[in-house]
Amino acid sequence: MSKPTPISGFPEWTPAQRMIEQFVLDRIRTTFELYGFAPLETRSVEPLDQLLRKGETSKEVYLLRRLQADADGAAGDDALGLHFDLTVPFARYVLENAGKLQFPFRRYQIQKVWRGERPQEGRYREFLQADIDIVDRDTLPAHFEAEMPLVIGDALRSLPIPPVRIQVNNRKICEGFYRGIGLTDAEAALRAVDKLDKIGPAGVTELLASTAGASEAQAKAVLSLAEISAPDASFADAVRGLGVSDPLLDEGVAELTAVVETAAAHAPGLCVADLRIARGLDYYTGTVYETQMIGYERFGSICSGGRYDNLASSGNVRFPGVGISIGVTRMLGLLFGAEALSVSRSVPTCVLVAVSAEEDRAASDAVAAALRSRGVPTEVSPSAAKFGKQIRYAERRGIPYVWFPGADGDEVKDIRSGEQVPAAAGEWTPPRADLKPLVGPAGTGV
Repeated sequence: MSKPTPISGFPEWTPAQRMIEQFVLDRIRTTFELYGFAPLETRSVEPLDQLLRKGETSKEVYLLRRLQADADGAAGDDALGLHFDLTVPFARYVLENAGKLQFPFRRYQIQKVWRGERPQEGRYREFLQADIDIVDRDTLPAHFEAEMPLVIGDALRSLPIPPVRIQVNNRKICEGFYRGIGLTDAEAALRAVDKLDKIGPAGVTELLASTAGASEAQAKAVLSLAEISAPDASFADAVRGLGVSDPLLDEGVAELTAVVETAAAHAPGLCVADLRIARGLDYYTGTVYETQMIGYERFGSICSGGRYDNLASSGNVRFPGVGISIGVTRMLGLLFGAEALSVSRSVPTCVLVAVSAEEDRAASDAVAAALRSRGVPTEVSPSAAKFGKQIRYAERRGIPYVWFPGADGDEVKDIRSGEQVPAAAGEWTPPRADLKPLVGPAGTGV
């Protein structure tokens, strides 16, 4: 076999990085369940007409095709694509299973998704997302929009990562404002504002004119709204100060005020109202969220989402929802690239049981089994080499303890300190800090 060629955008972590990832997922999963979200997993493929019906995603969808299509076989494979997020599959799942679900339905979903983006630091073509959504039948109270940042704030604070800031806006503010100044194509205006960080005010002004039909005065007003940012409800006064009136605008201001005030009561400094946040997907209808790690702002959001009212509907029945998604691979890729996370050892093993001679391997296996039965990660030495070599093997692997079975009693050695003491496999327990690998910020000695 010739040397494999790497494929960009499809990350493969080292075992140490994978252990960090699993630690992160366990913490996120625990927080989601503390808030009452139930686990769900949906299929990886969806019909293309479903994937493409909302938002500007057509260029990013990966198609699913068989190498040898059977013209006389079952139809449909050529109309399938890999899901690019977990919200569209979730909406489809709700429609298919509405009769079996209890509403409001709270679920979390941790799965890989695929997008045909240009790979770069923090952006991948295959990546892991951790989503939460709350969906209800017909109506969804706005207080659920205020709950989303609380869950994400707790989940991310439980991780050894830099502090985060959740930027929040409300689509109703933008759409009501645009309507109030006479702009009729709110979606085009939102898409233009969503590019503000990439192309700047001048570029957005041109885009507003060409795609939303904005006059110079209207474009200036749109940019004035986008400039408003506040860590508290004072953003509302700034919006009113622009002198635009519309019922939808007032509704959005009230909803965003509730989000900001709820977050401030739970975790001061977690949320900031930022009216340039638009989110590119068309299905958002209310509060929208983007989350940045402090110190990594130049890479954009690691967690985003929003309120959607029309993504899932069946006849006259609607299933409005609100959701937010942590880009786990994106977040970890940035931190791995900065060497900002570390794990105390690169293997789960806590104890290596030495083998004095191959004919005594059964005795070593018995010790390992006894330790494992008590929850101590253990492996047996691969060879009956001299004990010095077996210790060096443990050192190279990062295993902190070596166990020496003996006819007159066993002993265990902490190879970091050199301390060796008598021990019984049915009783000995390592210090809690050694039982499993510890994850923490680099340089903290974990």
